[in-house]
Amino acid sequence: MAWIKRSWTPHEADEWTKEDWIAIVLSPLSFILITFGLAMSLFLLPMGFIMLTVGIVITAVMFWVIDPKLDVISEDYEHKQREYLEELEKIQRWEEDK
Repeated sequence: MAWIKRSWTPHEADEWTKEDWIAIVLSPLSFILITFGLAMSLFLLPMGFIMLTVGIVITAVMFWVIDPKLDVISEDYEHKQREYLEELEKIQRWEEDK
């Protein structure tokens, strides 16, 4: 799957891309298949086991597609949060020194 981008910059990851649309399509599909597959598997219906397996595979593919973007966005957010907290601490120390 070379057409799926695996490395992102924070700015690129913040934009909507085909990877987001793939995740949007796969997400409800995987939840539906897992739900119906689990219910049917509890009744020991063979189709239920097939649906459950397909749902799990689709879920794994969905996470494989979207996880690199989420990791980059999360790291960027943590970096910004750390900078904000450091700046806030500097401001707080300045007010205490007055």
